[in-house]
Amino acid sequence: MQINRLFEIIYILLEKKKVTATELAAHFGVSRQTICRDIDTLSTAGIPIYTERGKGGGIRLLPEFVLNKSILSEEEQSEILSALHGLSKIQTGESNQILGKLSAIFNKTTTNWLEVDCSDWSQKNDYFDNLKQAILERRLVQFEYYNSYGDKSFRRVEPIQLWFKSKSWYLKGFCLNKEGMRVYKLLRIRNLVLTDEHFTTRDSLALSENPLENWDKQAEITLKLRIAPEMTYRVYDDFHGNEVEKQPDGSFIASVRFAEDNWVYSFLLSYGKYIEVLEPKHVRDVLKSDVEEILKKYL
Repeated sequence: MQINRLFEIIYILLEKKKVTATELAAHFGVSRQTICRDIDTLSTAGIPIYTERGKGGGIRLLPEFVLNKSILSEEEQSEILSALHGLSKIQTGESNQILGKLSAIFNKTTTNWLEVDCSDWSQKNDYFDNLKQAILERRLVQFEYYNSYGDKSFRRVEPIQLWFKSKSWYLKGFCLNKEGMRVYKLLRIRNLVLTDEHFTTRDSLALSENPLENWDKQAEITLKLRIAPEMTYRVYDDFHGNEVEKQPDGSFIASVRFAEDNWVYSFLLSYGKYIEVLEPKHVRDVLKSDVEEILKKYL
């Protein structure tokens, strides 16, 4: 499209300072006459562009021209730089490069307003970077995956998107084993391999599937919990405000819904003596049995 070509001509001139119509024609795969018409269009639009004939001549922008004075408002520049700064914090090398170039073009410095570390506290996990590469290059990945019950399976997946939800990173992709969209928690992925196999984007019907409908389907339970005041800091980390009610003695009553799996019992046990399950009874019984088994190990 012409509008895209016009913008790119400006960027080329900002970077190279001078270029010939013949060079631009070869770059865009159009005729020299088309480039001359583009130059006239830019000049009519108020871009201070001019041509010099003869040896050493070419197309130039006036030295004092900067992109922000003609195309983008101050607010738009700041929004672009802030967005790129955010992307740079999740380890996208291209964003750092673009951020530097646009900062120079806009004659602005960026504010370090965001810090994101995708690794955990124990060690660096390179799956995030590898999956990002696989998504951008449309390369098939394969890995071993452990579900919430600890069952291991082998998966071949067309990766589509990295997704951050509720304190964890996930991979959305089309699973060739299951022939449908799936969501995988990055922490449960092992032995990730980026293959040399490339895939094409699937039709909109396949991508419109809700992957959560096929992700670790489990029965949900409603828990009523009493949590001691000593765990106040965790209450505000682990629950939403409308799920808890503070009591006169400083304790909390929480009503929450969770999928009933091994994780929820580990979560409850992590509160130690500072939590009591009030309902349902069968969860109390399971916890009691787990505690008795733990106690046997220390007798």
